[in-house]
Order: sequence, then structure tokens, then C-alpha cells
Amino acid sequence: MSEIAKKPIKITETILRDAHQSLIATRMTTEQMLPIVDKMDKVGYHSVECWGGATFDASLRFLKEDPWERLRKFRDGFKNTKLQMLFRGQNILGYRPYADDVVEYFVQKSIANGIDIIRIFDCLNDMRNLQTAVKAANKEKGHAQVALSYTLGDAYTLEYWTGIAKQIEEMGADSICIKDMAGLLLPYKATELVKALKETVNIPIQLHTHYTSGVASMTYLKAVEAGVDVIDTAMSPFALGTSQPATEVMVETFKGTEYDTGFDQNLLAEIADYFRPIRDEALDSGLLNPKNLGVNIKTLLYQVPGGMLSNLTSQLKEQHAEDKFYDVLEEVPRVRKDLGEPPLVTPSSQIVGTQAVFNVLMGERYKMVTKETKAVLSGEYGSTVKPFNPEVQKKCIGDKEPITCRPADLIPDELDTLRGEMAQWSQQEEDVLSYALFPQVATDFFKYREAQQTKVDPTVADNENGAYPV
Repeated sequence: MSEIAKKPIKITETILRDAHQSLIATRMTTEQMLPIVDKMDKVGYHSVECWGGATFDASLRFLKEDPWERLRKFRDGFKNTKLQMLFRGQNILGYRPYADDVVEYFVQKSIANGIDIIRIFDCLNDMRNLQTAVKAANKEKGHAQVALSYTLGDAYTLEYWTGIAKQIEEMGADSICIKDMAGLLLPYKATELVKALKETVNIPIQLHTHYTSGVASMTYLKAVEAGVDVIDTAMSPFALGTSQPATEVMVETFKGTEYDTGFDQNLLAEIADYFRPIRDEALDSGLLNPKNLGVNIKTLLYQVPGGMLSNLTSQLKEQHAEDKFYDVLEEVPRVRKDLGEPPLVTPSSQIVGTQAVFNVLMGERYKMVTKETKAVLSGEYGSTVKPFNPEVQKKCIGDKEPITCRPADLIPDELDTLRGEMAQWSQQEEDVLSYALFPQVATDFFKYREAQQTKVDPTVADNENGAYPV
């Protein structure tokens, strides 16, 4: 045994959020999750990540569930464990920047409904897009964790990461997360990065990665030895592939060392037994695509995050263009370079991915340009670490003058307007936030909810008020 003082590694469990987001497009229902909450609450996790990310959109759009209700049920069930969410900075859980008053209200309501730790990131690592959310979390006495969206490229040096970490600490964050959404952080690079961050800041460092490229467990091992405080893992039925390393494996790895978690493997086995049939059902139905379970070392070249891979496969399936999967993967880094080499994480991953799909399917690059690609090239998402490709920028936005200020500075307060727009559907204060993020999808859900309450056929209610959202 080493002479180093005992330092158990802390674990954040992702099975209720990122694991099923990455493997089965966020389709696990609240009903499937609740029966196991009591056992999960006994494990001793640092936190359980159970909300935010794509759960909000998927709940409303596909599962016809109220995400706020899900959160309240989790809060009732987890008596001893901190609940954690993923929050996209000024984009909240949506795909565009929102006004400060909406961001502040969303943070307030998230904490009031049961969230303890808010992991806040920006898809461009533009610190200006994090300030409002961090201040709001501090004000509500929540734990503000700011994530570095980890990526590779000439500009992303150790000095770049330590410089950002200093800014994050000065901003008032309670901890930092290295958010490696595509599994790009290699084991010895993790040693280097964690040591550099530990020498730079005094707040705890957490590491989040995905198994896509096959190195994640080794990366965790080296990071823990280098002094990282917390790692994100997923229970084995929904681990590996585009998800996280398996909780039970990491627990066993550190057993008997100074990093021993002290978790009970028998309890973990019971939890795994609960989730296994859900995984098998997803495999049988085709919801869990075996493509997302293997190792794809080309990830290190394409830098495509786990959730993005599963979305790309389903996007191409819908277009009957699955044979173009690898062409699209090869187009992704080219589009990324054109757009200033941003990290690929929601929403930049969706923007780059969708544009790559269009470029391949149309047979001409940027023949069809999404409004989000235009917004990135107009500076509406913030500043990128490298300049845009001027020819692509010209082709997509013409002579429009890009903005250079913090994008939210140009967005007037929105809450009162939004409340007015959706007043007829409001049944709880939080409904305005669901509407703010996904106006059409939320309205569709509100109609469905009302129909359920009055036992009217929801399709009738919907068709009277216009078509379903695209």
C-alpha cells in the first residue's frame, strides 16, 4: 500500500442521463427508472446525473412526459444522493442562446425542483456564455460546476486549458469538469492535463469521457493516479460503446488501493440486473444500434461525440442513406474546420453534424445551409478559438456583418413575452420554461396533457390546432 493518504475516488453515475442518451437516444422513461432509485440511493455515489442534456427534449417530444415531474420524482426518491444535471450555458437545454432572464429562471427552478449540482458548459468554450448561469447557481446556493469542452487541435494546448481553468475559478465555479464528450483524451494526456489543472486551480476536478475510442477506462486510471477527484461511470448494461466506462469495473479496479470507493459490488450487481432487461429490449427493438457498442478508433480523427454518433445513424436511416455513414463522418472534421474548429458538443455537434449530412447528401458543400450554421458563422453562438473559413462564411452569410459581443447582450428579456404566448396552457410555473426551450414541442405536449386530463383523444386535440412539429 502506498504511503499516500487514503483518497477514495468519487463516482458520478450516468445511467439515468448520459448513458441512455448516448446509447438509446435518451428513450428511457421515468417509469423504467423509478423502481431502482431506492437501491441506487444506497450506493454512496458522489452524485447521480439524471437530468438536463437531451432528457428534457426527449421527454416532451418522444415520451410525452413532463421533465419537471421526472425531476421531482427523482428528488423524492434520492434521499441521500446529490442530483446532477447538464446545462448548456446560455443555450440552457435548447439549441439557441436565450436571454439572461430565462437562464436565471431556469437555474432557479432546476434547483428549487431538486438539482444539487449543475454542470455548465459552452459548446465553444466561450466563457462569456457561462457567466449568467454560474452567477444564478451561486445565488440559489447550488453547486456550479463548469466544464471544459475537451477537444483536439493546434489551438488546444495545455496553456489554453489552464488559462480557461483559471478563468472558471475566478468566475465563482465550485468545481471544474473535463468534459471529453468524444473519448479523445488519451491515458497519458490525461495524466498531463489533470496534473496541470491541479497545479493551476484549488477547486475539485471531475473527469467525464466516453468509451467510443476504446481508451476511456485506461484514461480514468491515469487521471485518478494524477489526482482527479471524481469520475463519471455508467452501470454495465448501459456502459461502453458511446457511453461511459462501467461503474462496477472501475469500482473493482480501485479496490484495495488508496482510491477504494468502498462500494458494495453485490448492491451494484442488483442494480445491473435491473437494467439488463431494459438493454436487451432496446437491442431487440433496434433502439440500441450495435454500431454504437463497438470501438471506433476513427473517433480520434472525426471527434464525433457518443450522442452525436447515435443521432447521425438515426438521421441517415430516416433519409434512407445509411450507406453514407462513413462519408458523413469524413465530412464532419472538414465542416468543423470551416466553422473555426469548435469542440463538438451540443449544440455545435448537431450543427456541424447536420451540415455534414447536407453537404454529403446534396452532392455539393454548403449548397443547402441550415439557419444554425449561418448563426455560428454570424457570431451568434460566441467566438471560436480559430477564425472561420472566409470563403465558406461568404457563401453562407454573404455580406452580413458578424457580431463580436456576448451574443446574449443582444437578446432582450423574454420571460414576460413567453408567458403571454403560452398562458392558455400554463398549469405550473415551470411550463413557461418548457415552452421557452421548445415552443412547438412543448405546445404539442401541453395539448396532449390536457387531452389526457379530460380523456379526449389527443390526436383530435392536436389536429384541431395545426400539424405536428417537424
